[in-house]
Amino acid sequence: MYKLLFLFLISFSLHAELINGVAILVKDQPITLYEVKQALKKSNVGLDKTVDELIRKKLEEVEAEQRHISVNDSEVFAEVEKMAEQNNMSVMQLYDAMQEVRKLSEQEFKTKLKEKKLKDKLFNAIAFEHMAQPTPLEEEEYYQLHSDQFTHPESFKVLVYQSDSKELLQEKVSNPMYYSPKVTSEEQTIPFAKINPRLAELLNKTPLYSFTPIIPGQNNNHMSFYIEEKLNVSTQALDSVRQQISNAIMGEKRNQVLNDYFARARLNADIHILRLPEE
Repeated sequence: MYKLLFLFLISFSLHAELINGVAILVKDQPITLYEVKQALKKSNVGLDKTVDELIRKKLEEVEAEQRHISVNDSEVFAEVEKMAEQNNMSVMQLYDAMQEVRKLSEQEFKTKLKEKKLKDKLFNAIAFEHMAQPTPLEEEEYYQLHSDQFTHPESFKVLVYQSDSKELLQEKVSNPMYYSPKVTSEEQTIPFAKINPRLAELLNKTPLYSFTPIIPGQNNNHMSFYIEEKLNVSTQALDSVRQQISNAIMGEKRNQVLNDYFARARLNADIHILRLPEE
């Protein structure tokens, strides 16, 4: 009798501790007070918005599990290698850059990549069920409205500033008259078609006689480009950028489809907010 009562009390106590640690239940899946507090620390959007984001994330996790969508370690490492190659870095240089720029350890970086890859798989599966390819008329309308996206120079004449000290380089960017022997510069002419698309986009968006934001370079260096001239600026023909336009339109449709899908999922889901921390 006493043994059964003792076991019941232990069980009740453990159950109470579990409930006390749960802030929200989404389809019987818990979001803990600790998770809410940690998300609040990293967010500047307030408690209500943070709770909305956590519920959306939990709905995505449940949806991925129900669809048997997963990501393995090999897929994550393939993504790491791809990112390293795109940035002209080795894998170890990429890890070092993430540690320095985003304060992410190698494991934290891989975890975030895995979450992103899982989300991409889930979103693609949902979007595929609800989306159609854009029509030629939609592509033409997009081209007219976003012609600046398809206008770029043949090459950029730049001054490339580099330093192993981000602080000194930032001082140079903020004050062009500043001098330090640890900040080097080199004049280059960079062909638009032969550089990383992300760098090309960055240079194209940066106004003349301005510095780009500081970006990671090779060998733990930091870089900023001063735009001196944009040579032979022209607008690409519609037919040459149809695939790019199609991808952009599909991206916009995808976001709308996903927002609508998870808005409906939230309305239909069994969600209980048990307790929340104070802001």
